[in-house]
Amino acid sequence: MRINIGSNEVIHFIGIGGIGMSGLAQIMNNMGFTIQGSDLSQNKNTDRLIKSGVKVYFGHHQKNLKKATMIVVSSAIKKNNKELLRAKNKKLPIFKRGDMLANIVSLKKNIVVTGSHGKTTTTSLIANILSEAGLDPTVINGGVINSLKNNAQLGKGEWAVIESDESDGSFLKLPISYSIVTNIDKEHLDFYGSFKKLKKSFCTFIEKTPSFGKSLVCIDNKNLKNLLSKTKTRNFLTYGFNKKSNYQITNVRKKTNHSIFDLKLKLPSQILKNIDNIVVNLIGDHNITNATASIAVALNLGIKINKIKKALRKFLGIQRRFTKVFSLNNIEFYDDYAHHPTEIKAVITSARQVHKNRKIICVFQPHRYSRVKSLKNEFASSFKLSDTVLLCPVYSAGEKKTYNFNQDDFSSLISKKSRIQVINIKNKNELKNYFIKNLLRDEMVICMGAGSISNWIREIGNEMK
Repeated sequence: MRINIGSNEVIHFIGIGGIGMSGLAQIMNNMGFTIQGSDLSQNKNTDRLIKSGVKVYFGHHQKNLKKATMIVVSSAIKKNNKELLRAKNKKLPIFKRGDMLANIVSLKKNIVVTGSHGKTTTTSLIANILSEAGLDPTVINGGVINSLKNNAQLGKGEWAVIESDESDGSFLKLPISYSIVTNIDKEHLDFYGSFKKLKKSFCTFIEKTPSFGKSLVCIDNKNLKNLLSKTKTRNFLTYGFNKKSNYQITNVRKKTNHSIFDLKLKLPSQILKNIDNIVVNLIGDHNITNATASIAVALNLGIKINKIKKALRKFLGIQRRFTKVFSLNNIEFYDDYAHHPTEIKAVITSARQVHKNRKIICVFQPHRYSRVKSLKNEFASSFKLSDTVLLCPVYSAGEKKTYNFNQDDFSSLISKKSRIQVINIKNKNELKNYFIKNLLRDEMVICMGAGSISNWIREIGNEMK
């Protein structure tokens, strides 16, 4: 879908506070377009936009569209939204975020990163490497990159690095030069209807990569490995711990705040056969594979290995990815976006591998009733390597309760399947009181979820200090 955008347009984003919407709005604002938008409440994304000169309305009202000539709508916006209905009534052109993004990056050479997990970290690592190599990339990411202090950057170079969202199928609309697929998991089945259809979409995505580029695919993931045998094109390279990988991870050394590993390269045209002593300021096998994906695409672009290594050593991470928020009496409090069983297990496993004897307390805020309903057994088995789980109420994300969810029953299921102590928490104040009364010394508290838990732990930190 080709979108004609004139310089005199006033482009209104409905749901501008979302991480993806805010990134696109930021890029278009920097390109010189007149951007405004609305969201239900203030957050860090809206703060960044306001600081850069974007007009943001809080609350959805018809009057917000008074000057608007074009609409960009988030996939999270309901069909009965007042602004969306008003836009239809005024016959304004309305575009989904994915369509607008595809048009904005159509003149760039694009490295598109997708997958159920690990997209944000992988996108950030690639952006870091391209920046270190002097390529000045445009970046649109699903998380705030600490070195940029933003989730979006308009670069002057010819390359764009884009985190592509598979949740609504929009990842199939983006023009691709190189692509990365990190994994496939049972996510967003409310949109796809079945896991089979989700996998078919990923197959289509891999096949979209043109002959002058490459798709880099992680074959440690069973679903992805099986999918590759069904693709119509062989224009891909593989990476991972698997011995059949084109970029095979070997000799991993895990430290408390970084990882060291080697790569064995199995490529007929590659002069370089091994890369030793790669250091990345991340922990966990999942992050080592994310780093490997970034190395693989950088090598394909012709970036020298010394530049790649330097960028990985300097990487400062992403907000809400095992981010240390504060510490008190040698107790460390971390914030992580993990809201799927696979992500939760990866975070806890990573922490346990480098903190073998430390007590790990997980604060878990489930995200969406539909996700809990479809994956409750997988969630319940995710906490085996932790010592205690503090279970918070479900963050609905605007979703209506679709089944008879009971927090006591869910906590009992977690306790049974993970064989650990689970304590129900009703609200932020109860969580703070638990910390004050029960924490001792040298414990690790990891707060996980995609909802309000991130704000809770920061507010609690300010109150407890």
